[in-house]
Amino acid sequence: MKHVQLVVSLIFIGTISTAQSVHYKLAKAMQQLVKDSTLKHASLSLYVVESNTNKVVIDYNSELGLAPASCQKIITSVTAFELLGKNYQYKTDIGYDGAITKGVLKGNLYIVGSGDPTLGSWRYSTTKDSVIVNEWLAAITKTGIKLIDGNVFLDGRKFSYQPLPGGWIWDDIGNYYGAGTWGLNWLENQYDLVLQPGDNEGDEVTILKTNPALQKAFLKPNITTGKKGSGDNGYIYLPPYSNAGFVEGTVPAGEKTFTISGAFSHPVWQLQQVLEEALRKENISFKSMFDLCTIADTVTRKPNTIIAIHKSPTLDSINYWFVKKSINLYGEALLKTIAYEKLGVGSTDMGVDIVRKFWQERGIEKGAIKIIDGSGLSPQNRITTGVLVNVLQYAKDKKWFPSFYDALPIYNGMKLKSGTIGGSKSFAGYHTSKAGIDYTVAIIVNNFNGSASAVVKKIFAVLDELK
Repeated sequence: MKHVQLVVSLIFIGTISTAQSVHYKLAKAMQQLVKDSTLKHASLSLYVVESNTNKVVIDYNSELGLAPASCQKIITSVTAFELLGKNYQYKTDIGYDGAITKGVLKGNLYIVGSGDPTLGSWRYSTTKDSVIVNEWLAAITKTGIKLIDGNVFLDGRKFSYQPLPGGWIWDDIGNYYGAGTWGLNWLENQYDLVLQPGDNEGDEVTILKTNPALQKAFLKPNITTGKKGSGDNGYIYLPPYSNAGFVEGTVPAGEKTFTISGAFSHPVWQLQQVLEEALRKENISFKSMFDLCTIADTVTRKPNTIIAIHKSPTLDSINYWFVKKSINLYGEALLKTIAYEKLGVGSTDMGVDIVRKFWQERGIEKGAIKIIDGSGLSPQNRITTGVLVNVLQYAKDKKWFPSFYDALPIYNGMKLKSGTIGGSKSFAGYHTSKAGIDYTVAIIVNNFNGSASAVVKKIFAVLDELK
């Protein structure tokens, strides 16, 4: 018995010794990081706890609000799992009003969206654009409709008319990662812009095409050729609902073609073109096609008969791509969806209020979660490393945790979500040391000088002390 007690005591002392050792190593590493000349004017925060006991390993400015960049997706992800459920699915309805007589629909056809960010996405076999359109055509054909003696209405009214969160900057809007979120999304609201650079720096750049072709929108090429090997420094400026935009910046010389990705100014215009073409190919005629979000007479416009419902992949699958590939569109859609499901209005502001209240009820002060969006793209967002660690700790005891954990990427041999915006770099997640101790960690650096890649190496030098 004394032998057993001695072993237990030694293990306990060893655990304390290990914890103290890790604390001192982290503290020393943070001292070096703080003294780094590139971080002279930076704000830093590091918070680490032992996952199983919630014991604090190190607390360096854990209550300092900083711009978290995409680490903010952790908050949106966990909240969505809790409020919507891992099996939540978006539904896109196709239906009609009126009646069908001898192959003629005496009424209107409707496509009614619910904000599904995967509609037309290439990431799933069931959501590809051709699959979706064929589903709709099959449903129409099954009813016997050969002529629509009315209009086709595309209805995205479950989400607010404003597709962008406040605080998103001009340089991001128009590029694929700054895509807005509508009640009807299509192809993840993005396209490829294929450019032809010149042979020498300063040469004009030609726009060869967009894939798919932009509908109702035109881009002016103000972009020039940069140095050989200079990479993608091109920016697209095409705000929501706009018919005209431009491209600025540079793309590298010596490339036969160079592709950058942009955001549709209105995805419904793209969907409209695809649907019109598909209906005409099947010789199904109609009067006109309208976007219900942009016409006045919408109060009574809704189907009384639903002929098919397209269901999205489940939320755990959507979350996988949201976190793994840091897709901003998915985060903004989830935030609006939370608002729609709880309050009946799919607005960003309402979604933000619900998220902040949710965590306040679980002991996190509202002032520690000052967020503008669901993805972390706005530089106005401010959260603390303490919040990130608390949210991660909350998640690990939930039944859906394996799905959440699986979505976290691997950086530096650790399961971490990363975040990057101008002057901000962050990481948050989990790690198990060689000694078998589980850690939950968050680190944020704001206003650093120099390249993000250089700062990442310095951050990893700190996190290596957990190994």
